[in-house]
This record gives sequence, structure tokens and C-alpha cells, in this order.
Amino acid sequence: MDSNLAGLCSDFYINQKIALTMDVPEGRESVLDLFGRLKKDFPTLEKLRRYESEYALESADIDGTYSWVALRQTTLRSGAVNPHRLEEAYRLHRLVLEISPYFLSVSPLDLDHLELVYGFDFEADRDRDEIVFEALLADSPLAELVDRDRERLVEAQPLIGIALDDDPRMQAFFEIKSRPARQSIIPGIEGPEPISVYLTVRLSGPIKSLDELPALFARLTGHAERLIDERLIPSVLVPIRRAILSRPC
Repeated sequence: MDSNLAGLCSDFYINQKIALTMDVPEGRESVLDLFGRLKKDFPTLEKLRRYESEYALESADIDGTYSWVALRQTTLRSGAVNPHRLEEAYRLHRLVLEISPYFLSVSPLDLDHLELVYGFDFEADRDRDEIVFEALLADSPLAELVDRDRERLVEAQPLIGIALDDDPRMQAFFEIKSRPARQSIIPGIEGPEPISVYLTVRLSGPIKSLDELPALFARLTGHAERLIDERLIPSVLVPIRRAILSRPC
């Protein structure tokens, strides 16, 4: 799957979120110790930054490829943008998942949910809602909701969620964000935001033991890769790319 993704979209990324019920420790020592430990295995994570209500450890952006880890009040997130291989992103996420509970005093009871987001961005120089509609909805019964001769489309952002493994705690969501420029004279065209396609695979907590986390991570990545190969690429990514390259709307 790795080689297919680079040619399908403008940017590809895998983000992980560990969401907690209780606040994480806010002291300097906890944050610096965690980030210092991550830097040992990932020396490129060398820039410590503070944003509003967030501390982040980031790598340099080299030809559009970079990684980051960010800590907020109840979440620890990590991301890899345009990794050359999926395993590069997974290695960072697994390390964060493995060591963060001990640096941040996280217990199995405290885990609200664990999720992975696979993001695919498409640059487009024409109406993004029209592109999404043309690619995914034009040949479906939903197209009958719009009178194309009399009405102008202003939003087309499908979202579908499914349960996985007959386990209500494990779910997947397919989401398309067209991000139209609402204040633009011609909606959907101006502005730098791309069309984004997200596959989110999520496990709701709590869990019985922290020792479960590696196996749960493997289940999430396995589901995600299967859904991307079997469904997302042929049914969403390829049609959107084809619509972008086709005639203007």
C-alpha cells in the first residue's frame, strides 16, 4: 500500500491520539522527561514549541516529510506526514503508546479512547464541493436532492461510520472534508485548504491492562490497512483524483 499512496494524493499522514479522562501532569519535569525519552529514539524530534494550551516536539520539515508529538490537558497526539513507509509512522506511534503511560501516570481505567487517523489531502483549483459531489454522489440517489439546473451546491461532505469485529468499542469512520471558503464570492475555490479524506479507526476505553495496548494498536492498523486497500482507494481516493483531473465543473 505504501507505494500507491504517494501517487494518489498531495499529502498523506497518520496521526495517533491517546485521549484520557483525567488531566495529565502539567509540570515541567513530566513533559521534558517524556519528550527527552522520545528524542533518544527519534533524534529528528528536536524542536520544542509551546502553543496555546499545548506543548509540542517537532522535527524539521524536509521536502514535506516531518513528524511531531503534542501534549494537551487530556490528550497526547503524535503524527507523521508523508512517511516513506507506513512502518516509519507506526514506529513513532508505538513508542508513544508504549512509554507515555509511565511518564504521565496513565492507568487502564483512564483511557477514554485510542484512535488512528489516516489522512489524504488533495489540492484542487476549482470548487471542492463540486469535485466531491461529482466523484462520490452524482450517480447515487442522493444526487436527486440537488436540482443542478436551478441550484448551486454549497456543501458535500459525506461521513459514514461502521462497527468493527462485532465489537461496539471498535469503530471506523470515513469522512470527506471539502472545506469550502464560506466567505468567498465563488464558494469552494479560494483559500489554501485541500480536500481531505480521513479514515479514523477508534477503540473506546477503558481497558483492563496497559499490556493490551500493543495488540490493540496492531488491530487498529490491521483494520485500517484493509479498509484503505479494499474500500477507500477504489471507492473514494481514485474517484476524487479522477474528478480533479477531469474537465472543470
